[in-house]
Amino acid sequence: MRSNSSGSSQGITQVIAASSLGTLIEWYDFYIFGSLAVIIGQQLFPSDAGASALINTLAIFAAGFIVRPFGALVFGRLGDLIGRKYTFLLTLVLMGGSTFLIGLIPSYSSIGYAAPILVLLLRLVQGLALGGEYGGAATYVAEHAPAGRRGFFTSWIQTTATLGLFLSLGVILVTKELIGNEAFSEWGWRVPFLLSILLVGVSIYIRMKMHESPVFTKLKSEGKISANPLKESFQKKANFKMVLLALFGATMGQGVIWYTGQFYAQSFLENTCKLDFNESRYILLWAILFATPFFVVFGAWSDKVGRKWIMLTGMLLGVLCYRPIYQYFLDSTNVIELQNTEAHHTSKIETDRGYVSGTSDSLVTVRKFKTLEGGISFTEEMITVTPEDVLAPMPEVKTVISEVRLPQNMYIIFIALVFFQVLLVTMVYGPIAAFLVELFPTQIRYTSMSLPYHIGNGVFGGLVPFIATLIASFNGSTPLSGLWYPIGVAALSFLIGAVYISNKVDKTVMD
Repeated sequence: MRSNSSGSSQGITQVIAASSLGTLIEWYDFYIFGSLAVIIGQQLFPSDAGASALINTLAIFAAGFIVRPFGALVFGRLGDLIGRKYTFLLTLVLMGGSTFLIGLIPSYSSIGYAAPILVLLLRLVQGLALGGEYGGAATYVAEHAPAGRRGFFTSWIQTTATLGLFLSLGVILVTKELIGNEAFSEWGWRVPFLLSILLVGVSIYIRMKMHESPVFTKLKSEGKISANPLKESFQKKANFKMVLLALFGATMGQGVIWYTGQFYAQSFLENTCKLDFNESRYILLWAILFATPFFVVFGAWSDKVGRKWIMLTGMLLGVLCYRPIYQYFLDSTNVIELQNTEAHHTSKIETDRGYVSGTSDSLVTVRKFKTLEGGISFTEEMITVTPEDVLAPMPEVKTVISEVRLPQNMYIIFIALVFFQVLLVTMVYGPIAAFLVELFPTQIRYTSMSLPYHIGNGVFGGLVPFIATLIASFNGSTPLSGLWYPIGVAALSFLIGAVYISNKVDKTVMD
């Protein structure tokens, strides 16, 4: 069947808009958590947890990615049995409800470890829902698109993941600006989660008006729907070979490029380089804003020259460029080195009497704002150990650097370097939906394409922030050690894809 090739441009535009809006909101819901990982960690774990709170929070974040392949199996099977429309309508409801409930969960100080456990359970539901969303949206759009233009039309779906991140960052920054830093850390971080229910309501209304895919409708009317999509996808040798090729030759490398260029970049700038909270997020916002149109550029280009080498070039450039880029980030914000002092020197804080005043469980913190030659600004926090009694002599303290601020010229360079990373994301991600749907027959397309996509993105890609941060915390590691994980995965995927993936330009109608 010629899927909408004779239909009006308005028809395909409506299909893309309805599919993209729901997918964008699901990504927004999914990524709020990652954007607020530091603050959420402070709410979910004891106040003295230190760095382990961030690592544990990133582990909860990663759990949502790990279960995405299971969501792909569950909802992919439903999509191939009952249809694309109702399946990703269900995933939208599950995602929106889970996000809203995360915003209502009390903190550790109120319910103890029940707080992170409840959040973990909701993250698992989010992961399952997202596992069923993307395959449905991509399949739905591809089955409406005319032959020879699937890369262009499905690339609009590809923008939604990045735009969802953009929206989550924007809502966070606006909320923080309106209520202030202190209120945001205490309760305002919940606002972006709670607002999502309004966005989900609008999207559900729009999706209810959508029609089923014409390709699936024809298949159903002819009685050719698969009786067992899972069995046909993974027990037939030829199809299972395509599943493995899609995973190891494409989505695995695409996943680590995606999450390094957007999530790990943000985490590295904030937690390793100590950039100011707002500044690190504005850098990412500007980079995303400038790079997002290239999803469509590379998607459309793949209709003309094929999907393979556009995606693989993005992987290769990541392998070659990540370490130099992150080394520049590190060198440019190393204020301790610029001061020519040791990283963890000790000193004494002078008070009126040379003593700590207050109760026995008090801490003393002094914040000093400095601007170095060259324009880099930062604050020093000098944090004491807890005094043993009210009138104990002032103990020695350790100086730590926080809230680095960049001069204008360096700020622009940072935006350009993050933009380049997001540009690589558009190269690997823009053509991949069309690449995946063209690999598999209609009867099992939803199931077959969803699984490799969500293993590649949810497991290999989604674990980038957690694994990279964990590796960098090991004894003997450097701040750049974590990059070896995405670099190694992208390099392996490049080699497999270069040898085994076909670069044909698919001009055929979709069966």
